Amino acid sequence: MMVAATLLLFAGAANANANLTLYRVVLASPGGELPFLLYVGEREGGEPGDLVGFVDNGGERFEVSQVRVEGRRIILAIDHYDARIELSADRSVHPNDGWLPVPAKGHWRRRAGKDKWARLDCTLTASPGYRFKPLDTEPANKDMPRSIDGRWTASFGADKTPAIGEFKQLADGTVHGTFLTTTGDYRYLAGSYEAGRLRLSVFDGGHAFLFDATVQPDGSLKGDFWSRDTWHETWTAKRDESATLPDGFERIDSSKKVELSTLKYRDIDGKMVSLDDPRFKGTARIIEIFGTWCPNCHDAARHLNELHETYGPKGLSIVSLAFEYTGDVERDTEQVRRFIKRNEVKYPILLAGIADKEVVAKQVPLIDKLRSYPTMIFIDRNNKVRAVYSGYYGPATGDANKKMTESIGAVVEKLLEDEAP
Repeated sequence: MMVAATLLLFAGAANANANLTLYRVVLASPGGELPFLLYVGEREGGEPGDLVGFVDNGGERFEVSQVRVEGRRIILAIDHYDARIELSADRSVHPNDGWLPVPAKGHWRRRAGKDKWARLDCTLTASPGYRFKPLDTEPANKDMPRSIDGRWTASFGADKTPAIGEFKQLADGTVHGTFLTTTGDYRYLAGSYEAGRLRLSVFDGGHAFLFDATVQPDGSLKGDFWSRDTWHETWTAKRDESATLPDGFERIDSSKKVELSTLKYRDIDGKMVSLDDPRFKGTARIIEIFGTWCPNCHDAARHLNELHETYGPKGLSIVSLAFEYTGDVERDTEQVRRFIKRNEVKYPILLAGIADKEVVAKQVPLIDKLRSYPTMIFIDRNNKVRAVYSGYYGPATGDANKKMTESIGAVVEKLLEDEAP
């Protein structure tokens, strides 16, 4: 695709001009090139030079918070993850560049703690028409499978916890997919399969994942997984169309009554409130443990909005407890506000502490321990914990998402139907 090529406005790209220029951004992952695609155009109805940008992850395209060009400098802000990309070009924007001066080099960084940042160098170029650079090699094995389309049982590193890879291969070798684990999913992955090699990546502003694997003589996959600038582990997978994972609902002891009045947290206006506050009363309740830094939590927020709209009038109350990275009340509260705005959250959110499982165990003694973000705790009208769901399968997982949402809806309906003893 040429430098100034433009594309028609895609579904969901609200408030953008119909003409968007496509760019390729590559993060310098320790495992090699971690690419993603970026669409940039002029915002419809905005002032001249008011740009809008969308990151492409195959099955998903999301809008970045801000695209700004200052001469040779490019800034892409992803505020909901407290992240940004800063780039510098050798020249100011040229008419053939589209909207951004290219090529440009710089870095991506996102907050990973109070005084800690994840960071990767990156480059931006006009789109060459691909995500991963095509391979110039032929498969060593002529019997190499032509497609990796389907469902695979996967395992990561020494972890014995099961996982599932789901891949959809298109005619040109492009692959869309995800991995499901007992704690959630890796959301929308995109890449390619050629010459027996599978490469997948995803970038959501706050997270950068790279998967690279080759087909083995027995037909299995063996490769590596890199996350951001620090995490690496190996992974393997075998075809298994019947692969399943344990149910996310945990067995719990519901005989203990919870003293919600003792559980107090800060609201976004700075006031301390307890979970027995009148505004949280309900025939049934969901108390969610989450973090604004968690991609699966963003997916879960949209589902909780639906539950609020459907069952709120029938007596369901939802409260989310945010566990954030820094412990800086002002900064963490601002991230919660951004989360609320981005996901149009309709239920209350309270700031509960730092994202540490030991801290969560002390702050929310409703469960024995936290296994994953998000976690939903279902409480009946008598303040007894009736069910706990750990993790979340987002829309990238298709049938798994549908099955999970139906199961959660069934629990809510059962709580609403039960009569008080």
